[in-house]
Amino acid sequence: MGSGPLVPFDAGKPSVARLHDYALGGKDNFAADREMAAELEGIFPLAPVLARENREFLARAVGYAARHGVAQFIDVGSGLPASPGVHEIADLASPDARVAYVDNDPVVISHTAALVARPGRVAAVPGDARRPQDILASPALTALIDTGRPFCVILATILDFFEPAQAAGIAAAFRYAMPAGSFLIVSIGVSNDPGLAQDWIKAYSAAQVQLHSREQIAGYFAGLELVKPGLTEARHWRPPRPQADDGPRPADLLAGVGRKD
Repeated sequence: MGSGPLVPFDAGKPSVARLHDYALGGKDNFAADREMAAELEGIFPLAPVLARENREFLARAVGYAARHGVAQFIDVGSGLPASPGVHEIADLASPDARVAYVDNDPVVISHTAALVARPGRVAAVPGDARRPQDILASPALTALIDTGRPFCVILATILDFFEPAQAAGIAAAFRYAMPAGSFLIVSIGVSNDPGLAQDWIKAYSAAQVQLHSREQIAGYFAGLELVKPGLTEARHWRPPRPQADDGPRPADLLAGVGRKD
């Protein structure tokens, strides 16, 4: 178990996991989450769209890694269970796939353990993204994931809550631990409108949101081979059908997949 503290449960305050659940149409959220979500959507009406695009990107990226020989997945900051889950996508390409869902929210851990955990296949692992080494050494994780063999680390909309220097350190720690043939999946919000970004940061009280540049995000893949089409908007990463070019958005979600040779 990571040594970082689990976040306390408080139904009266919004939580990152429950806000994301609400954006995806889930039911594991409270009035405080819904009120904040409405405020955020008022600031940026495309916010729920980005949440869905992130989920769709994650499914495509996990499927890609599974089809290219990886059967072990570590989803850091996994959030509340959503469909399709990482384990569901991985199972389609690899019947022996194993998935560790890692989060520092006790509600996430309990829901994951109750709804999707399967002995020897899927586990809920308490852990703090700030301490990658502790996550990788956690007995709950090592009982499932063999870190001496290729694995895929997922950092989907979790680095948004760390300053760029700290985010770079988190990504680097996972990259360093990966054997050859492993993958890193990252998605993170970016803004082309400084005013919008500041309004969002001010309104988002569930956690401290940090701004990251495209150059900084590209650096999180240092030393890895970026899978085509490289670092791009989530909706444009290997979509099942051509996407209409609706022009730049004031804010968007950058995403990429890197492979360690």
